[in-house]
Amino acid sequence: MLAENLVAVEVELPEAVFVVVHNPTTTAERLAVDELGAQRGWTLVHPDHNLGFGGGVNLGVGKVLADSAITEIMLLNPDATIDAPSTTLLVERVRNDNAALVGPMIRRPDGRPWSSGHLLSLGSGVMRSLSSPEPADDAGPWMPWLSGACLVLSTELWRRVAGFDHQYFLYWEDVDLSKRVLDAGGSIVFVADALAVHDEGGTHDDGSGGSRAKSPTYYYYNILNRLRFAAIHLDVVRRRHWVRTSPRASWQILLRGGRRQFVHPVAPLGAAWRGHRDGCALVKHAAAPPEPYGGHNTGTDPSRAEEEHA
Repeated sequence: MLAENLVAVEVELPEAVFVVVHNPTTTAERLAVDELGAQRGWTLVHPDHNLGFGGGVNLGVGKVLADSAITEIMLLNPDATIDAPSTTLLVERVRNDNAALVGPMIRRPDGRPWSSGHLLSLGSGVMRSLSSPEPADDAGPWMPWLSGACLVLSTELWRRVAGFDHQYFLYWEDVDLSKRVLDAGGSIVFVADALAVHDEGGTHDDGSGGSRAKSPTYYYYNILNRLRFAAIHLDVVRRRHWVRTSPRASWQILLRGGRRQFVHPVAPLGAAWRGHRDGCALVKHAAAPPEPYGGHNTGTDPSRAEEEHA
């Protein structure tokens, strides 16, 4: 994916500094990444263990922040590309407002829309496209957010919000980042005239080649981190509502992988159940009263064991 996508971006943006974070996979793949990075002059970062998406990005941006001359950062998935004119639109928007988190229209390789900005109902957890013509049947309040597949922001804003929350490991870290940008007085800006292309599924399918089914990791973290977001950002009443609607939301997440996967349902349904279970535990932990005498509730995040398998 890097050879196909990031090389194409480098051709478009020869003046940019490229940092690649390679969470550990196999020795052969690491050697291939090292060889490609050396050929292209990229800065390569190899964590000792898998930090997940947000943690990996944080590490890579740390390398960028060491260069005080860099004032804007683009975060880009390895299965995504963007051209120079679209990048210019995004960067200029950030230079006009360094408190803005900015994202482009994102399309699939066949031209179908993948992300045109999103809205999240803080009341119910329902999501919809920012550009959806359908009237909302949810009172909200609605919060805008942008996909982490391609984001541009100032280094000043990154420092202000302290980057991604590494607790999310995978998925929902972009929703959380958008919320914290808004809480910090920033803005969420969708630039429809800028275009990125995202080969959806390149990083989270089930390895079967052609199947719509997602991996158990995809299901687990999408379901878990929906409730993690509620535990961190919502009041008690809304948390409870998100827990009550978690089974329905989990089913909708499973359906993203199509119905054929349920011929062999153990893996997807097991991942969904664990995500719901561990997410409910996070909400319960967030609602627990503090221990007497100023002590801290030191319960372990129930999702940490799952990360060993991701």
